[in-house]
Amino acid sequence: MKNARIHAKLLVVAVIWGLGWPAGRAVAADVTPIVAAWIRYVIVAGLFIIYLQRTEDWAYPSPTQWKNIAFIAFFSTFLYQSLFMYGMKYTAAGDASLVITFNPLFTAVLAVIFLGERLTRNLVVGLALALIGMLVIFTASPNTDIPELDRWFGNGFIAGAALAWAVSSILMKKLMSETPKDAQRPLTPVLVTVWASLVGLLFLTPWAGIEVVREGLPSPSLDAWIGIIFLAVFSTVLAYVWFADGILVIGAGKASFYVYLVPPFGILGGWLLLGEQLGPTLILAFTLIVAGVIIAQKQEQENEQAS
Repeated sequence: MKNARIHAKLLVVAVIWGLGWPAGRAVAADVTPIVAAWIRYVIVAGLFIIYLQRTEDWAYPSPTQWKNIAFIAFFSTFLYQSLFMYGMKYTAAGDASLVITFNPLFTAVLAVIFLGERLTRNLVVGLALALIGMLVIFTASPNTDIPELDRWFGNGFIAGAALAWAVSSILMKKLMSETPKDAQRPLTPVLVTVWASLVGLLFLTPWAGIEVVREGLPSPSLDAWIGIIFLAVFSTVLAYVWFADGILVIGAGKASFYVYLVPPFGILGGWLLLGEQLGPTLILAFTLIVAGVIIAQKQEQENEQAS
């Protein structure tokens, strides 16, 4: 099979991202949310710096690019990670792995609003299907051992995280496609991610300090440390680099197919590792949301044909 090694890596990425949800649930049960995110990104920032130093992609942003990176860092690192950890404190890993799948739909809607892309029938139909799937998760989750109000709060936080990541995706798209007057070239995805991680860590630091003052110094259990290290080393750094390699070799469309495998692995991981419940409503929600995303992603093709 052509590019079999890349496809194998992308399958591993899907497994890693799926298992990131039960890992986040284990961490959130033991460490306060912002402190957990801060520890994770201390590790992430260090590893990304080491990675950049071993590549030829090292470059410093211009002042204008720094300003844009600050906004990306706020949404993609500070806000996303905060909402992710708060969400995992309250809801099931399997439920959350389905709710986050809404991210590309939020991105498509924001592209219509802020990038002037066309609002197509595919986007409307896809959004409607996914919203029905989201409603199934909120109202008919099989994880009834978690109080319903907690699950609603948790799923709401995760939906907010998906929206925060969608905003950062729009900002990243502009940053990577435009060259400001004070810059020589657009920033690569790796550079944007690395610098946004470093700046986002600065955003997280004072809030983590406030949590320490209120809650005391954290003393994560072994399971929590394993979860934090897994999220930092595998779910963030390794998976991102491998996914970027996949996009480079086989293209974004084929690589993005593997993202659809993340929720099943998240649901199975929650069942195997945390004892969460399985049920037909999860399958129904997954089918509706993924079908909605696939239909809505034809939006980009229609925009390209119209341009």
